[in-house]
Amino acid sequence: MLEGTIGLTLLLGRDVEGVIVTVLLVVNSLISFVQQTRAGEALALLRERLAVTARARRDGRWVRLPARELVPGDIVRVRVGDLVPADIEVLDGHLSVDQSSLTGESVPTEAGPGEIVHSATVATRGEATGVVTATGAATLFGRTSALVDAARGATHLERVIYRIVRSLVVIDVVLVAVMFAYAAVVGTKLSDVAPFALIILIASVPVALPTTFTVAQAVGALELSRDHRHGVLVTRLAAVQEAASMDVLCTDKTGTLTLNQLTLENVIAYAPVDRAALLDLAALSSDESGQDPIDLALLRAAASEGHDPDAHRRIAFAPFDPSTKRTEATIERDGRRLQVVKGMPDVVASLCAAPPPGIADDVDRLAGTGARVLAVAAGPAGDLALAGLVALADRPRPDSAQLISELRQLGIDVKMVTGDTLATARSVAHQVGITPTVCTGAELRADPGLAAQCSVFAGVFPEDKHTLVATLQAAGHVVGMTGDGVNDAPALRQAEVGIAVDTAVDVAKAAASMVLTEPGLVDIITAVTVSRRIYHRMMTWTLNKIVKTSQVAIFLTLAFVVTRHFVTTPLLIVLLLLANDFVTMSLAVDRARPSARPARWRVGALVSASLALAAVVIAESFLDLWLARGVFHLGWHQTQTLIFLMLVFSGQATVYVVRERDHFWKSRPVGWILAATCGDVAVVTALAVCGVLMTPISAGLVAMVLGIALGFMVIMDPVKVAALRRFDLAH
Repeated sequence: MLEGTIGLTLLLGRDVEGVIVTVLLVVNSLISFVQQTRAGEALALLRERLAVTARARRDGRWVRLPARELVPGDIVRVRVGDLVPADIEVLDGHLSVDQSSLTGESVPTEAGPGEIVHSATVATRGEATGVVTATGAATLFGRTSALVDAARGATHLERVIYRIVRSLVVIDVVLVAVMFAYAAVVGTKLSDVAPFALIILIASVPVALPTTFTVAQAVGALELSRDHRHGVLVTRLAAVQEAASMDVLCTDKTGTLTLNQLTLENVIAYAPVDRAALLDLAALSSDESGQDPIDLALLRAAASEGHDPDAHRRIAFAPFDPSTKRTEATIERDGRRLQVVKGMPDVVASLCAAPPPGIADDVDRLAGTGARVLAVAAGPAGDLALAGLVALADRPRPDSAQLISELRQLGIDVKMVTGDTLATARSVAHQVGITPTVCTGAELRADPGLAAQCSVFAGVFPEDKHTLVATLQAAGHVVGMTGDGVNDAPALRQAEVGIAVDTAVDVAKAAASMVLTEPGLVDIITAVTVSRRIYHRMMTWTLNKIVKTSQVAIFLTLAFVVTRHFVTTPLLIVLLLLANDFVTMSLAVDRARPSARPARWRVGALVSASLALAAVVIAESFLDLWLARGVFHLGWHQTQTLIFLMLVFSGQATVYVVRERDHFWKSRPVGWILAATCGDVAVVTALAVCGVLMTPISAGLVAMVLGIALGFMVIMDPVKVAALRRFDLAH
């Protein structure tokens, strides 16, 4: 739009205006360049904070270390959800890897012993031990921490900007059409009317709107990342604004609402297996190198019962797979091969020829305490017998109940999503303060409409989480999703606010738009409140811009119809942009109170409220015009200067009225706004009195215009309060 305006000014022979508009374009570009440079620096820091880590065997122990510290020859362990940290030759185990980042092929590639898996590919299934063959620049991919997704689509905020601009253009087109029709009736030359169209176009270009919105979001992202009390890294800037509108939060249970510190709480062994033997089998179907919390808890419990890991020879091991919901191990004991299976009770029981008849009641009793229940079975391949049940407790975090309560007070509906059983999900929901209306993943697949009706979803698969988010979005909700595993990545990407918790795997962090660096979800409260303050600032700027554009366009049109003269010039309108639009960018750092409910951009209501306020400043404009021509009998050139001052002063007064949803005196603006206003008023006063770029007028007339602006500021305030309440914009 600015480039088009420059072309029109040059076509009409108005070189000075063309130069000034070019300066506007350059300044806007420079601001954008500076912001992008800072964003690049922030992303570099972010990559360090989100650096890929690897499980490696050093000095006889499995440790986790940054992938950049790996060297060829290191022995590493890769499990489902990991970004492969280097080029690795598989020694033991089996992996299914997504190589789309290298080849563009979405079909996973299988890799077994002797085969190579490449750096930056994603392990989607299985687990394997391998030796590092190449690192860093020597790998096929050439880098190991490409976690930040650079692809961007149109965000809600971008669509809002387009709708605002469209509304302004519609107003201008109507007024220009009226002007040309009137000019044709009264016989005004087209060459005289064309500058008016140029004035309207220049006045309506929201030069600072994208920059102001970007600065406001950047300020929020910096506030979240720099404050030591906050543990939120923003990986997609648009999430700062989206979080303000979030009205549904789907949260994982394990490690999010709970401590993710599993301990053995209870066991039920089925004869002839006893407690020690059951834990022995559970340990045999677990693996330390994967650092899986369930496996580690069972290994610790078995060790306390005297389990000897060297008493049996393990021939094969298949780690937990989300699609099968079990782990499997093949061992050799007393010259016989046995298969040991550990997993979801219904899955393991289905593999057994004759499961105990009371297993369902036993599972419900253990799960009713909020424990995670697993079944263990063992026997020759194809002839498994259920050995027993183990219950692992993962207690809710101490702050989870308070968190749920605070989110509800902010107008956010919390839904718990878990792969656990109905009984476990219901128990944990009660403990954290969620009134459980429980649905299963199977029920959600059969009837997606349950997404809005249920508060707890149990037994879900990865595709169920994506379905849940997409269904809620289709119903008009702005959805947040928390997660930590590779199975959460599709839902994290789908949600407007994808939140990876501090223990999330690399893939989940890459898919999310926010990453928590502290345990639990408490920092989500901070993210929401900061985002709603950002929304408040952006809505203030938008209200101010629509009011000013409406005032300029409508007043100039009606004034021409009444007087048959242009009451200002294209040059003065360009100066008005410099005097008002860029000064009001300081609103991006103004004090603001977060709303008590989710914020939604309703452009129609904003335009309607703005037109009500514009009616007041249009009345002020005609008062100044009447005083200039009817009382002080100023010439048209002096009148144009006075009208320019009126537009500047009333624009500054409007800022102080609309920045506060209640009466303007209820809060004090930040120092930057006060300084910008004082500097603005001083500069344009000096230009008007000295006659620089305009015809000079007396200091007394300047003081009169300023006084009228302050008086109408008081008049506009109750109109604003009533309009915002009428259109439900006061929160």
